[in-house]
Formats: sequence, C-alpha cells, structure tokens
Amino acid sequence: MDEILPPGQVWARNWVIYSALGTPRIDVESYRLRVTGLVEEPREYSYQELLEMADVEYVKPFHCVTKWSIRDVRWTGVSLKRLLENSRVKREGKWLMFVCADGYTAPVPLEDALSDDAIVALKMDGRPLEVDQGFPARPFIPHLYGWKSAKWLVKMEVLPTYVDGYWEMYGYHERGNVWGEERFKGMGFRHALRKAAGIIQRGI
Repeated sequence: MDEILPPGQVWARNWVIYSALGTPRIDVESYRLRVTGLVEEPREYSYQELLEMADVEYVKPFHCVTKWSIRDVRWTGVSLKRLLENSRVKREGKWLMFVCADGYTAPVPLEDALSDDAIVALKMDGRPLEVDQGFPARPFIPHLYGWKSAKWLVKMEVLPTYVDGYWEMYGYHERGNVWGEERFKGMGFRHALRKAAGIIQRGI
C-alpha cells in the first residue's frame, strides 16, 4: 500500500466531489471514447470494449491540488500506453488533451500519459465509477494532481504543443506533478487563488 504523502498534502477521510461544469448524463450504450489528433489510426471504443480491455489494477492514493488526499484507492482500468500505441502516435505528438462530456478539458505531457501506471480508470474499489466520480471513464495518472483526472472522458487528442485546459486557463500548472508541488504556473500561489476565486468551489 502506498502510504507516502507528497509535500503539502494531508490525508482526508472522505472525498470532496467537484463538478466544474455540471454533471452530464451519459448513455452508456452509445458512449464512445475517441483517440484522435496526431495519430496514424484514430480509434473509438465502447464502454464494453474498454471493460474487456481492462488490464491494470493497483492501489494508489488520489491527490487533490487543494491539499487533501485519499489513501488506498483500488483502481481498475485500461493502460493509457496501450490505447495510444493502438493508435500509433505520430512523432510530432507531445501533449495529450483529455476532453470530457461536460466540456471540461485537461492537458498532460505525452510522457506522463505513457507512464506504466497511467490508465483510463473504469472502476474504483472494485465497482464501476459512480456518476459523480466520472462514470463511465476517467484518466488516472498517480503522480499528477486530481484535476488532470478528468471525469466523464469522451476524447483523448494528441497535440503537437501545449494548450490550456479548463483549470490551466485560471493559472493552474501545465503538468501538475504532485511530488514537485506543481500546483500553479509561475504567477505564484496567492495570485492564482485570486484568479480562480468564484469557481474553485465548483471544483475539478
């Protein structure tokens, strides 16, 4: 079990549920996860196909940028590396943008998306994701803050260069590595919080 806390975090007993743009309704029968952008073979996957492909399960904590962490979460999903390799990312691809059913977006460096423990999560603690936890699918990269774990994932687009996502427009860090405390861009902690005032309460 991973019991090590990154700097600045505290263990919390309960999840704080965020929904920056509202909770979408998703018809799981028509749901598709698309892999697009700088790839040789754009693909899409149904929820059932993703379930059948699930090849990773581990216990890792979840770290929110607002400094709370949930320990010992059992995650089950599909390797992000596998999905990206299936589509054959072009050499120019450097970033991956997660796009969600509610319009939320979150970019991550391609190198993080290709790490061995990066997944498209389908289950938490042995059960399908709850709707407020992003059902049917959300990415999870253990060493990145939770705002990169974009709920209600519908598209992964490979990009040549960095583009702001939802929270990055308000000063949140481009990468968001928890061990480097990459919470905000160079503007500094207090300024970034002021810039995000009025929406931070509505969440990730």
